[in-house]
Amino acid sequence: MVRGGDSEGTVALPRLEDILRHPEDLDKIAVLRAEYSRKKAAVDSQLREGLRDQLETVQRSINALTEGQRQVSKTKDELQGIDKLCAESQSSVEDFSQIDRLAKVQRNFEAVLTMKKGLENFSADLAEVENLLKEDDDELENQPNLLRAHMQISKLRDFRDEAMDQIRKAQDSSSEATLEDYFQGLDNVIDWFDDHLGTACMNLIPLVQSDNPSMVVRLAVVVMNEEKKDETVRALQEAQKDHQDLAGRFKSMNVGPKTVRGYKEKFLQAIEFYAQNQFESTKEDFLGDPDILDKSFRWFFNDLFTVKQGMQSLMPKKWKIYKTYTDIYHRMMHDFLVDLINDPELPPDNLLSIIHWGEKYYKKMNKLGWKQSELRPNILDDREPELIRQWQNIIIKAVEEWMDRITETDRKGLVERIPDSLDTNADGYFRTKTLPDMWRMIHEQIQAATASSRTDLVEGIIDAMFRVLKARQTNWQSLIEDECAKYKAPGGDQLDGLQLLQDWLVAVANDQIACIDDHDETGQFGYLTRFKRDFETYVDPKYMAARAIPELDALRDGYVDLSTYCLSQFVEVVFAVDFRATIPEFFTQKWYGDFAIKRITSTFEDYMADYSPVLHPSLIDILVEELSDELLVRYMSSIRNRGVKFRRNADPYTDKFKDDVLTVFAFFQNYPDSFAGTIKQKWRLVNWLVRLLESEKGPAVVAVYEDFKREYWDLQLTWVEAVLRTRDDFERSMISAIKGKAAELSVERGMETLMSRLR
Repeated sequence: MVRGGDSEGTVALPRLEDILRHPEDLDKIAVLRAEYSRKKAAVDSQLREGLRDQLETVQRSINALTEGQRQVSKTKDELQGIDKLCAESQSSVEDFSQIDRLAKVQRNFEAVLTMKKGLENFSADLAEVENLLKEDDDELENQPNLLRAHMQISKLRDFRDEAMDQIRKAQDSSSEATLEDYFQGLDNVIDWFDDHLGTACMNLIPLVQSDNPSMVVRLAVVVMNEEKKDETVRALQEAQKDHQDLAGRFKSMNVGPKTVRGYKEKFLQAIEFYAQNQFESTKEDFLGDPDILDKSFRWFFNDLFTVKQGMQSLMPKKWKIYKTYTDIYHRMMHDFLVDLINDPELPPDNLLSIIHWGEKYYKKMNKLGWKQSELRPNILDDREPELIRQWQNIIIKAVEEWMDRITETDRKGLVERIPDSLDTNADGYFRTKTLPDMWRMIHEQIQAATASSRTDLVEGIIDAMFRVLKARQTNWQSLIEDECAKYKAPGGDQLDGLQLLQDWLVAVANDQIACIDDHDETGQFGYLTRFKRDFETYVDPKYMAARAIPELDALRDGYVDLSTYCLSQFVEVVFAVDFRATIPEFFTQKWYGDFAIKRITSTFEDYMADYSPVLHPSLIDILVEELSDELLVRYMSSIRNRGVKFRRNADPYTDKFKDDVLTVFAFFQNYPDSFAGTIKQKWRLVNWLVRLLESEKGPAVVAVYEDFKREYWDLQLTWVEAVLRTRDDFERSMISAIKGKAAELSVERGMETLMSRLR
C-alpha cells in the first residue's frame, strides 16, 4: 500500500485503495506510475539538495567551533601570563604592598567623586532627556533627537547599573532601597524612549517608502549599538561564569552595562508585529471573498521589494536585513496558511484558493530573488495532495449534509402531515418544496468542483452525487412504503391524514418526472439532463462513457420506477381504505344483487376528477392502468373470498361477470389510449376465469387449463385449484388431471403478466 508521509519534507500520496476502487480505474495505473515517478524524482532532488546544505552548515559550524576554541585557549594563556607578571611584579618591587594600597585608595576616591558627581547631575541629565523626547513627540516621523537621547539614556542606565551593583556588593539594603527610589524616574524615561523607537520600528517600511533614509539609519545605529552592548554583557557573563576570580580583578570587565537589554530582539519583533497587523486584515478580506487572495497579499511582496531595493544599504551588512525580513515574512505566511487549512470550518472556496496560491507565491518570490528551496518550511508543509482530498471531502460532505437536511424536511412534512408542506408549479401540478433546492445545491457544488481544474477531483465529487441521488430514491421508497403500510393494515381506514398522504404521493411522482422531463423541441430539459450538462465537459470522456452514462441511465430508470411506485401505492391505499368492505363480498351470494363494481368505478371517477389537474399528464395513463391492474388482480383474487361457491346450474354468474366487465370498460373507455392499448386486453383474464368455471369436468377443463397456461406462462397452479374448488361439482380428480397436464407442459417464459400476482 502506498501511503503519503505526514512529516515535513515528505510528499503525501493518496492510498491506492482510494484511487483504484473500480475495475475501470486500472486504466489509471500508467498515469499514476508516471506521477509517482515524478514525485519521487522531486523528493530525491530535495533530499540531495537538503543533504548538501546540511553538510555545508555542519562544516561551517565545525570550523567556527574550532576557531572559537583556539581563541579561548589563546585568551586563557594571555590571562595566565598577565596574572603571572602581576605576581612577579609584586615580589620584585619594593614596598609594593604600600604602593598597591595607596593606588586602591586613590582609585576608590576617584570612584567616589565620580559617583557623587553622577548622583548630583542625575536629575538634570534626566530632565534634559525628557526635553529631547518631548521635542520628538511632535515629530515622530523624523525624531531628530533620537541619537542624542539614546546616548544620554545609555549613560544614565550605565551609571545606575554601576551604582546599584556597588551598593549590592556593599550589602547595604537601606541604601539600596534609597537608590532605587532615586533612580525610579529613569524607568519612565526609558519606556518613553522605547515607545519612540518602537514607533519607528513599526513604520520602518513606510519610512523607506517615503524616502526618509536618515530616520532609518539613526534607528539602525541605535539598535546596532545596543546589540554590541548586549554581546559584551553576554561575553562578560560567560567569562564570569567560567573564570569568576580572574574576571573580578580587571576593572574593564566590570564597567558598563550589566544586563541584556534585547533591543535587537525587539527590533525583530516589531518587524513581525507590523506584518501581523496586515495578515489579520488580509485574513478578514480573504474569508469574505476567496477570490481576492492574490490582490490582498500585494503588500507582502511590496514590503519585501522595498527592503531589497531601499533598506539593505541603510542597515549593517551583518544583519542581512533582506534575508531577515524574508525569513520572518515567509514563516508568517506559512503560519497564516496552515492555521487556515487546519480550520475545520474553512469554506471549500477558500481552501481551493489556498491550494492554488502556493504555486503563485513561489513564482512571485522567485522574481524577488528567492528559490523555493531557500524558503523553509514549505508554506503548506507539502500537504497539497492531502488538501486536495480535504477540499474534495468538504464538497462531498456539504452535498451529503444538504441531502440529509432535505430528506429530513421531507420526512417530517410527510410523517407529520404538515399543512402547506407541498407546492405547485406554474402548471398547477403538485410538487415538493425541496426539489428545486436540492438541484440548485448540486449545481452550485459542481461549479465549486470545476473551479479546481482537476478532472479526477470533479469525477470523485460526481460519483458522490450519484450515490446521494440514488440513496434519495431509496429513502423515498422506504418512507412511502412505511407511511402507506399504516393505511393498508387492519384499522387503517380509521387513520387521519389520508388525503395529504395521497397529495404527497402525487407530488413525489410529479417530482420524478420533473427530473427527466426533456423537451428537445422547446429546449426545456429536466433536472437530470441539466445535471449532466453541468459536469460533462469537465470530466474525462472515458469516465463519461464508462461511469457517468450508466449511472445517469440508472438514475433515469429509478425516477421512472419511483414515480410508478408512488402511483401504485396511491392505488393500493385507495383499495385498502375505500374498498376494504367491498372486495370481500365479490363472488358471494351478495355479489349477485349488488352493484359493487359500479361503486368502485364511481370512486375512481371522483379520484381522477380531483387529481388529474394536479398530476403530470404523462402520469395520468399510468395511474389509470394502475387502477385497472389493481382492480383486476383483486377481482380475480376474490375467488378465495369466504363463502364463494358457484352453482353452475342455478347462479347467473356468467351474466354477472359480463356486467362487471362492461361496467369497468364504461369507466376506462374515458381514457382511450390506455383502454385500447392494454386495459381491454388484460381484462380478458375474466373470460379465462369464466371458462374454468363453465367447462365440463375431465378433458375439457384440462384443455382450458392448457390453453390458459400457454397464453399466460406465469399462471399459478394454486390459483387454478382455488378456482376449481369454488365449483359446486368439484372433484379432486380435476386437480389431479390438471397437475398431470402441468407436469407435461413446457411453455416459453416471457415478460411477467398479472397472473404472477395471483397465487
